[in-house]
Amino acid sequence: MKIGLFIPCYVDALYPEVGVSTFKLLRSLGLDVDYPEKQTCCGQPMGNAGFERMAEPLAEKFDTLFSGYDYVVAPSASCAAYVRFFHPNMMEKAGHTCQAAGKTMDLVEFLHDVLQVKSLPARFPHRVSVHNSCHGVRELGLSSPSERNVPRFNKIIDLLRLVKGIEVMEPERPDECCGFGGMFAVEETAVSARMGLDKLRRHMATGAEYITGPDSSCLMHMQGVARKQGLDIKFIHVAQILSSGL
Repeated sequence: MKIGLFIPCYVDALYPEVGVSTFKLLRSLGLDVDYPEKQTCCGQPMGNAGFERMAEPLAEKFDTLFSGYDYVVAPSASCAAYVRFFHPNMMEKAGHTCQAAGKTMDLVEFLHDVLQVKSLPARFPHRVSVHNSCHGVRELGLSSPSERNVPRFNKIIDLLRLVKGIEVMEPERPDECCGFGGMFAVEETAVSARMGLDKLRRHMATGAEYITGPDSSCLMHMQGVARKQGLDIKFIHVAQILSSGL
């Protein structure tokens, strides 16, 4: 199985350790992992801001770079969702066939659904509160949305429970948005900051030492709120926990 590793902008520029952890984790599972060095942004920021046509060349480049892999794996639910759900239509409008989008997956989704991982050598002796990002819940199905009458599930928690020593918690209203939302955080700063603080307080009420999740952007937003408010809570991407000890 040949895996193309897609590292989104936030991870590349601000949290490179998340990309390294993802690479190490996939390699430890016996996979052939390749990182195309000419990869760029998937176009999500332009698309979110209403400039989808500006993102079309990025979608075409993404498809050219990643179409030859069996799966494309990214440590980002939002970017994986954007590629999978928006690239095909963009490519069709531009008169191109989209090959890579359908096999692009978030790391948690890939580990849980494709590899069906049942054991990991990881150890993380801490209490963590799980943040379910909106794209992960409502586009990728990483956890059950509260507005639907379906049995509860959470693929992030399923994987974290394979880690030795960990205590996994969930906040009240577990699938409520943290307020980041890409351009929303820029255009509605006050609302975004209040949503972030409300979400942060619910996470902290679990007694967790860390907040974890599949999106560095959501974690970054809450980390910024925590620092501004002087709140004592740490943040870590789920890939870093799952790869701990490698």
